[in-house]
Amino acid sequence: MIELRTPAELDGLRVAGRFVADVLDELLDAIDVGVNLLDLDRVAARMIAERGAESCYVDYHPSFGKSPFGKNLCTSVNDAALHGLPHDAALQDGDLVSLDFAASVDGWVADSAVSVQVGTPRDEDQALIATVERALAAGIAQAAPGNKLGDVSHAIGHVAHQAGHDVNLQFGGHGVGRTMHGDPHVPNDGRPGRGLKLRPGLVVAIEPWLMQTTDELYQDDDGWTLRSVDGSRAAHVEHTVAVTETGPEVLTLRRAERAG
Repeated sequence: MIELRTPAELDGLRVAGRFVADVLDELLDAIDVGVNLLDLDRVAARMIAERGAESCYVDYHPSFGKSPFGKNLCTSVNDAALHGLPHDAALQDGDLVSLDFAASVDGWVADSAVSVQVGTPRDEDQALIATVERALAAGIAQAAPGNKLGDVSHAIGHVAHQAGHDVNLQFGGHGVGRTMHGDPHVPNDGRPGRGLKLRPGLVVAIEPWLMQTTDELYQDDDGWTLRSVDGSRAAHVEHTVAVTETGPEVLTLRRAERAG
């Protein structure tokens, strides 16, 4: 069921969005060569506890997961595209890591993701990150009242295709509110002018993700991490966005984005 949020409910979602952004900012500050993925998860766990928030991931057990996720954020490294399960591994120089984090604050959920290079940057990784960031911006720009959901999806897919990428439609954006995943589904490609008409109060997570040379995934033996079938690297970005009378409002802007 698709729900439209009242102004008071949007205030609650703004609080959740700022918390999620703050956690990602602290994680980005902590990332460096040699940092263990489990230590990053502990940063998220500490901040959740200090805020009195709730993890959206620890008990999360959809049909495609082998067991409850059991950790507080997704850490997808290199060929891991989505749902990277934190484990005992240290980040290496040249790694490409995506952090995906969602939490509930006072009953309201926000969801966001960011991709970043570790240590020595690689041009091809930076190009991939830049592409998904452009796709995210294009999708957000279309999240305006009166537009259609297909306009958002088409904008994302257009950027991806222009950069030479195929788009996987198994996983995409989604409604956000009282739970992490709700209606509507927001594919990362589509036809403009089609689908749900966007109305003020709709809140969605828009999340482009791409792999460098494939659009096919396989599931790791951990039962969660989704990897590219050809070993190519992946990047994933996401923001929680509210459709308002005056246009899209990003609820999960991080420090650098707010400053910019």
